[in-house]
Amino acid sequence: MASSCSRKLLLLRKSLCRALKPNSSSLIQRSFLSASTHKYLLEPSTIISKSLLSEVCRSYCSRSSPLQDASEGPAAIDYRSLLQEDEYHRLANATIHDLLDKLEEYGDSVDIDGFDVDYGNEVLTLKLGSLGTYVINKQTPNRQIWMSSPVSGPSRFDWDQSSQGWIYRRTKANLQKVLEDELEKLCGSAITLS
Repeated sequence: MASSCSRKLLLLRKSLCRALKPNSSSLIQRSFLSASTHKYLLEPSTIISKSLLSEVCRSYCSRSSPLQDASEGPAAIDYRSLLQEDEYHRLANATIHDLLDKLEEYGDSVDIDGFDVDYGNEVLTLKLGSLGTYVINKQTPNRQIWMSSPVSGPSRFDWDQSSQGWIYRRTKANLQKVLEDELEKLCGSAITLS
C-alpha cells in the first residue's frame, strides 16, 4: 500500500508540475485538478498551499486512476464495519451450499456434455462443457462473493440487508437472478435458485 501510494505521489508531483506551468493546457490541469479537488479550481498561476497539496495527494492516493472522478463508480465501503466476519461466513456459506445443491439437481435435468459441479477449498465451480465455466467463491476481506461468468465476466456481490441477498452494486443485480437468467440462456432450461 505504502509503495503504491509513493509511486502515485511521484506521478502526481510530475503531473502537477506540468499542469501548473504557465500556458499549460494539459489534460491533467483541465480534468484531474478541477475534477478531483471538487471545490478547488486551480489556474496555472495559483500558488498551492501545503494543506491543499496534501488534500490533493490524499485524494489522488485513494483513487485507482489519477483521472477517476468520484461519480464514475460506487464509493468505497469498509465492509468489516457493515458485516461481522462470522455473520459474513454464515451467509456466504449458506448461499454457496444452497447453490451447490440446486446446481447439482439442475445438472440432472439438463443434457449438457461436460456438465459438472464441484465444491472444494470454498470455491464452487460449474463446468458447462463447451459453454464455459462459472467460478463462485468467497472474498472474506471485502465481505463479498465473487463470480466469474462465461457470459457476463467477473462480478463482486455484496450482502444487501434490505433485500436479504447478494447484490452486484454496479448493476443492482442479484447473484441468484444473474445465474438463473444466464443458465437459462446457455442451457435452454429454466432454473430457480432463489
